[in-house]
Amino acid sequence: MLARRNKKAASWLAGFSFCLAALLFSQPASAHLWRHHHHWAQPAYVPHSPNNQANIASPSAGFGPTSPGASSIVIDAGSGRVIAEDGADVPRYPASLTKLMTLDLAFQALQNGRMTLDTQIPVSYHAAAVEPVKLGLQPGDSITVRQAILAMTTMSANDAATALGEYLGGGSEDRCAQMMTLRAHALGMAQTQFYNASGLPNPNQITTARDLSILARDIVVSFPGDQPFFEVQQFNFRGRWIYSNNGMLKIYPGATGLKTGYTILARHNLITSAARNGQVLIGVVLHEPSWGQSYAQMTAMLDTGFGGHVAGPNLAVASAQPVVAPPVMQVADPERPSMAEPRLAGDWIAQLGLFTRMSRARSEAIDAREMRGAGIARIARIERHGQTLWNAQLAGLSLIAAHETCDALAARGEPCRVIPPGADHLALVSFESSGS
Repeated sequence: MLARRNKKAASWLAGFSFCLAALLFSQPASAHLWRHHHHWAQPAYVPHSPNNQANIASPSAGFGPTSPGASSIVIDAGSGRVIAEDGADVPRYPASLTKLMTLDLAFQALQNGRMTLDTQIPVSYHAAAVEPVKLGLQPGDSITVRQAILAMTTMSANDAATALGEYLGGGSEDRCAQMMTLRAHALGMAQTQFYNASGLPNPNQITTARDLSILARDIVVSFPGDQPFFEVQQFNFRGRWIYSNNGMLKIYPGATGLKTGYTILARHNLITSAARNGQVLIGVVLHEPSWGQSYAQMTAMLDTGFGGHVAGPNLAVASAQPVVAPPVMQVADPERPSMAEPRLAGDWIAQLGLFTRMSRARSEAIDAREMRGAGIARIARIERHGQTLWNAQLAGLSLIAAHETCDALAARGEPCRVIPPGADHLALVSFESSGS
C-alpha cells in the first residue's frame, strides 16, 4: 500500500515537473532580459508587399529579430529608389534608432508651433530612472527641447528621450509610443511597432531596415532645417561637454547623420545619410556583430551607391554650399534663450526657387534660415513636365519677414517670391528651374 502511494506521488511529482519545465521553456530564452510593464506577446509580422510574401517566412518559423546575419538597405533620398538591399524585411529590434521616431514627432511639433526649442520639459521619476546611457537628470528637473534633442542625437541619452516622449504624449510615454506607431504606419512603415520613446529593450518593439529607411527619409526630406541636429559632434550641457557617438560623421566624406543604436539582442545598428555631387543617400545597417563591421558595411554600401570611394574625411559635398546648422542650433551656450523669432511667427512663405537636386534645395532653404534667423526651412518634391524638381522654401514667417527675406535675396541676385497664407505653397511652381 505504501509502495503504491509512493509510486503515485512520484508519478504526480514527475508530471508536475514536466509541466513546470514546459511552461518555463515555452517562453523565449531572452524573456528575462525585458523589464517592462507591457505583456510579452509574439509581435505581428506584416510583409512589406505581396511580392515579397513568397520569400518571407513567419516569425514562428524561426524568422525573428535575432535571426542570424545582418539586415541592410541603401536608398536614394530624393526619389526613394532602393539601390541595394539584403534582408531588408527581416524584423529586428531597433534599439536607439527608435529615437528617430521620437525626434520625427518633435520636429512636427516644432513645425506646427506646439512647442519651441526653448520650451522647458519636466523630468519625471520614470524618465530619471531609465537605464543608461543618460544625462543623469533628476526627478523634478527640467531641460529645454533643444537640450533634449541634442542629447539624443549625440550621446543617445535615454532619460532625455523619455522626458521628451512624455512631453509629446501629454505626460504619458505610452501615449507617445502609440503616436509613434501611428506615425510609422502613416509613413508606410507597415512592420513597425513602438512601445517606448528611447529604444530600451521591449520584445514587442519591432522594425525592419526598410521601414527605418522610410523614417530617415522623412526626416531628411520633411525637416531639412532640423537635420543638422544630427551633424552636431559636441555640445555643452551645464558646464560639461557631451560628445557624439556617431563615428560615420568623422570617417565618411559627406556624412550628415543620423543615428546609432545598440542593445545585446539588437546588436549594432546604424543609419547614415550622406551627400555627394548633389545626390543624397540613406543607408541602414542592422544586427551587425561590432561597430567596426557596421561602419565598414555602411561605407561599402554608400560608396557603391555613389559610384565609387572618395578618400579623405573632410571632402566638401558638391552642392552649392556646405550645410551648416541654422542659428537656432548654435550650441556654444545652450542655457541662453534663443534670440530668434518663434518657429511659427506667421503663415507667410518666402519661396526660394526650384532645383533639380534635392541637396541644392536643402542647402538653399537652410542658408536662408541661417541668413534670416527665423522661419522653417523645408523642401518638397514636385513633378513637372516629366521632370523631378525640388522646391525650397522658408515658411512660418510674418508678412514683413517674408518680404525682408526676398528683398535680401534679391539684393544677392537670387530668386524669391512671397507666398500668402492659405496658398498651396508646396505645389506652386511659378519659378523656372534654378539649376542644380
